[in-house]
This record gives sequence, structure tokens and C-alpha cells, in this order.
Amino acid sequence: MQKRKIVVFLMLISSIFSFQKAEGQLNIADSVIRIFSVSARLGTHLPAADMAQRFGISYSVGPAFTYKTNKNWLWDAGFDYIFGNDVKIKDSLFRLISTSHQFIIDQEGVPADVAVQERGYHFYVSSGKLFPIIGPNPNSGLIVEFGVGYLLHKINISVLNNSAPQLRDDYKKGYDRLTGGFSFNQFIGYQHLSSKRIYNFFVGFELIEGFTSSLREYDFDRMAPAEGDRFDMMIGIKAGWILPIYARAPKDYYYY
Repeated sequence: MQKRKIVVFLMLISSIFSFQKAEGQLNIADSVIRIFSVSARLGTHLPAADMAQRFGISYSVGPAFTYKTNKNWLWDAGFDYIFGNDVKIKDSLFRLISTSHQFIIDQEGVPADVAVQERGYHFYVSSGKLFPIIGPNPNSGLIVEFGVGYLLHKINISVLNNSAPQLRDDYKKGYDRLTGGFSFNQFIGYQHLSSKRIYNFFVGFELIEGFTSSLREYDFDRMAPAEGDRFDMMIGIKAGWILPIYARAPKDYYYY
């Protein structure tokens, strides 16, 4: 039984290398080829719908993994870390625990150093199509993608030296507006895969729609149960540097 497992494993490895060799004979300059790639992505977004009442402009950064077929179909899985400093409700958020001069007094009897920012995550999978109507080769061109995912965001509250008991542990959760839910995302842009594997990037427009709800039970500042269902939108630009992983570089690759 053990020998049979070893034989099966060796056959599998052999078939993988055979596929890589065959795929490697295709030239990216004139052939549509299968490509697995890793990309580092950056974005900036404006909020819309319910999200615009809570936050301003935000930024995102994160990795993604993409598989492009030899028919130019695209399959993505990615993660974005969302961050920003524009919290529109910050002036009213701590009104019940602040002095008349809008200070929160810490355990030493002096004003606490409190900062609030937007923080969040977006996990997604998407699929789409590459149309080689522009670009240096048939693996570059216009890309259109649609996806689904999970969007989460909150007001991140930080207190220097954790000196304010009013904003520790469960007390902090009463103010952070932790929100999450199912999302859709769409992207249209341009992907460039260099025929000489030097410059590989993409850039385009992204739209995210989140069907979210509060993940907390009560908002302390509102003295009321947390808000129910929400519709959050993010509209922006996303770009990234692509690291293609080719099965094997063809011998005539650099003669294009």
C-alpha cells in the first residue's frame, strides 16, 4: 500500500511538470496563456449611502491571488485592510462622557489623549474577463470583474497609555459602531503584463456595496439599541503591482 501511494504521488508530480513544460512553450507576446499571479493592491475610496454619514475618504491595502485561464477568464481572491482618519461623528461620539470643553478626563484627573479613526476589512472573491483590445500582447487589456465578499468596518478608538477607564474593554465597544455584512464588488480597468516581464500592473475603478448591520447590541452615546440594517457603499480607484508566476519561461521569450 505504501509503495502504491509513492507511485501515485510520483505520477502526479510528473504530470504537473509535463503540463508546465507544455505551457511554457507558449509565448506571452503572441499567445493567451494560463497565469497565476500575486498582486499588492492599493486603493482610495469615497463613501456613499449610509457609510457617508459616518466616514469620509478612506484607503485600502492588501494582497490578492489571481488565476487567468488560457481563455482570458479571471478568478480572484483578495483581502483589503481599510483605514482612514475622517470620522464624521467624532464630535458627538463621546458627548456623554466629556466635559463642557469636550475633554475626557482620565484616571489621573487630566484630559485623556483620545484618537478615533476608521478601520475595516474587505474579504472577496471575484471573477471576470480580460478583453485584449489594448496592450502589448493578448494577455493584457480591459478587465471587467464581479465579486462577492464580506465587508467589516468600525470606529477605532485609541487612548494614550489606556488611561481612560470610560473607554476600556466592553465600554469601548459601546462606541465603536462595529458593522459587518455581505457585499458585492465590481471592477473595471486595465491590466498590463509586459511581454518582457518587466512591468506588470493594473489600475481601474472599483465599486463596493455592503448589506451590513451593527455587530453591537447598544450604542452608549445614543443611549439606544444599535442601528439595524444598513446599505454601505465605497466608490474609488484601485491599482496594484502584479507578480506573475509563469510555469516556465520559453526560450524565445526575450526575442519579442
